[in-house]
Amino acid sequence: MSGRDLFCQPRRVGRGAALTLVFAGVLVTGAATGSFPDSGHPDRATARGAARAATRHDAVEKAAADAAADGKSPMEAAERAVSRSGDRWGAVYSEGEYEEFQEALDGEYTGVGLWARRERDGRIEVTRVQSGSPASTAGIRRGDRLRSVDGERVDGRPVTEVVSLLRGDAQDAAAGTAVRLGLERGTRSWSRTLHRARLSTDSVTVRRLPGGATVIRIAAFTKGSGDVVRTAVRQAPAGAGIILDLRGNSGGLVTEAVTAASAFLDGGLVATYDVEGEQRAMHADAGGDTARPLVALVDGGTMSAAEMLTGALQDRGRAVVVGSRTFGKGSIQMPTRLPDGSVAELTVGHYRTPSGHAVDGRGITPDLESGAEPLERAETVLSGLGDPP
Repeated sequence: MSGRDLFCQPRRVGRGAALTLVFAGVLVTGAATGSFPDSGHPDRATARGAARAATRHDAVEKAAADAAADGKSPMEAAERAVSRSGDRWGAVYSEGEYEEFQEALDGEYTGVGLWARRERDGRIEVTRVQSGSPASTAGIRRGDRLRSVDGERVDGRPVTEVVSLLRGDAQDAAAGTAVRLGLERGTRSWSRTLHRARLSTDSVTVRRLPGGATVIRIAAFTKGSGDVVRTAVRQAPAGAGIILDLRGNSGGLVTEAVTAASAFLDGGLVATYDVEGEQRAMHADAGGDTARPLVALVDGGTMSAAEMLTGALQDRGRAVVVGSRTFGKGSIQMPTRLPDGSVAELTVGHYRTPSGHAVDGRGITPDLESGAEPLERAETVLSGLGDPP
């Protein structure tokens, strides 16, 4: 079972926090800058949803305020209120956690520069090492096994727990702090002490396949990732197809996903959404490449903003979607600052694809299943799309 990229996971994944990447910081920015379209009128269903959202926010804020007045922890009180609210995607962050979360969306993180996944036998395998990172300097390679972190065995643990150990979350570890890794390569076992560093997430990677197609992989929609995608499309060989690899993309900044959509669309609708009953829409910029053959590659780890992008390309007939059903996270969270500086995020609305498809709890069904070799399947499909007109 594949895990997420190690450095991309926020804390508290077990409580759903990793799945709030869509809109979390973007809604605040949009409201401040006026970058969202004018709102429409709510229908009865969304009005009822808005009322429920307002009630949840009021209950959480009141619980936190009452706790602060009684000399108790507002964050703990908010967590209990969120748990009782029935909000599947609701989450509470400490002040430090939320700052770290925002830094991740800014495209930076504190860590050692490893990507990893958990194999079926429970072992943690390194799938990529970031160039110039502490892990790279230490000679760690793709395919190495990570056996322990600071003496704690990691075999069988969820990748998210391994992330927490590598980042030193329990100690609020900063750049420069040491972490000792137990490693294995074939029959060789060894330990190395690395020092955490501030690193760029490098969320978009571009490579050329032998047949001429370009693969654009987006690990997360961090700041600037949309423009990187547009540049990659412009620089791709004329007439050559593109595989947009969104596997394992847990979301990010929705504005970046819209910018990425603009690379392939000539304006038009990307998604509609409601926030506390107000109907809104997002549109692509004009001038995208609408002729080049395009395949979007997805899986069960494709979430949130990545699903929004996939749905837009599929509904508008711009891409053939290959892979497996996506995760199904199409809800919108709004952050609320609590008295102790912690932040509660509660669901305030949902988005839909251009055809009106609701993603939350359903996901997006690909046009073609990928089978055991998804990238090879995507390349085959791309070759069958023919030359652009």
